[in-house]
Amino acid sequence: MPIPISIPRLGWNMEEGVFVEWLKADGDTVKPGDAVFRLEGEKATDDIETLDAGVLHIPANGPKPGDRLAVGAMIGYLLQAGETAPESRRAEDVSPLLPTGEQVAYAPRSPQMVVTPRARRLAARLGVDTSHVNGSGHNGRVRERDIAAIAKPRAASELAASHRRAIAARMMESRQTTAPVTLTSQVDASNLVNLREQFKSVANGSAVPSYTDFLVKFVAVALQKHPLLASRWTDTGIVPATSIDIGIAVDTEAGLLVPVIRAVPTLGLREVAARSRELVDLARSGKLTSRDMQGGCFTITNLGAFGIDAFTPIINPPECAILGVGRIERRPVMDGDRVIGRELVTLSLTFDHRIVDGAPAARFLQTLAACIENPAPWVSS
Repeated sequence: MPIPISIPRLGWNMEEGVFVEWLKADGDTVKPGDAVFRLEGEKATDDIETLDAGVLHIPANGPKPGDRLAVGAMIGYLLQAGETAPESRRAEDVSPLLPTGEQVAYAPRSPQMVVTPRARRLAARLGVDTSHVNGSGHNGRVRERDIAAIAKPRAASELAASHRRAIAARMMESRQTTAPVTLTSQVDASNLVNLREQFKSVANGSAVPSYTDFLVKFVAVALQKHPLLASRWTDTGIVPATSIDIGIAVDTEAGLLVPVIRAVPTLGLREVAARSRELVDLARSGKLTSRDMQGGCFTITNLGAFGIDAFTPIINPPECAILGVGRIERRPVMDGDRVIGRELVTLSLTFDHRIVDGAPAARFLQTLAACIENPAPWVSS
């Protein structure tokens, strides 16, 4: 029987998505793993792949670029040999869940005015009236860059607003569904600062691991010794992590994004740094996919670059805990009867008290502090 194609859920609280474009045409043969259409979710745009094979059938009332569709809405079919498309469909299965707002108005134009397919798709997605666009191409051809130049300020504003709503919903979900408790601890990071200086001295033009990169490795060590902090709360109970995948909070123009570094214990420090830099670049260029931000078991957020000493981070549900990192600052401390200068950093651990009690969380912080105070044994380049 025909295999339906429906709108998937790309994020934890996604209820609708924006249809961007078909990547296959009606009548194309599709193989498992082929990307069939592009969908914009809460914070990213993904190419949606199929697990099945067949011939793509797009109904006459199938989605258009810019349509907002409910999760689960059927938008097409994969037909097998000898099958025909269903004769009747409910309009709501493929119609937009919500009106797209501004729609593209294709006014009559002179034969010389041509809009390229890519420009037309972008215009439909952003609600740009192409009849008022002065094309920069040959004979006034309207190109994708012409649409982007007009729509960029509005598109950036709309994207930022959309991401802000997603962030707000996630934060409210965290507050409403967790029992957050925050522990703070001041740690001597002098040896860590010295070790990073050693990495700088032998960099020879290569990237130097950031303090967050070091902390990703140290947190992985602590999570292996205190696995309850890496578990998740679900409707069926506490579920342990199967892999130490750590999210790093990244500040972008569109808002806070949390890409995930996978299987951290299997990576050397330089590998962590390379993957971290790659994910940060993707986040800030708007190219992260939903998969890049899913599946983490713990999150690190570092505000030290902003001169912040301590703060109360909010848990990234359904994770158990998040680590807030303040600035590293040289301060006077007592060494016996002497006052000496040491590099100190404040760690703020927020954890879900439903999953773990205060004492285990404190032991996790003790292990993490020990890694920071004596970092060399835990770092392999």
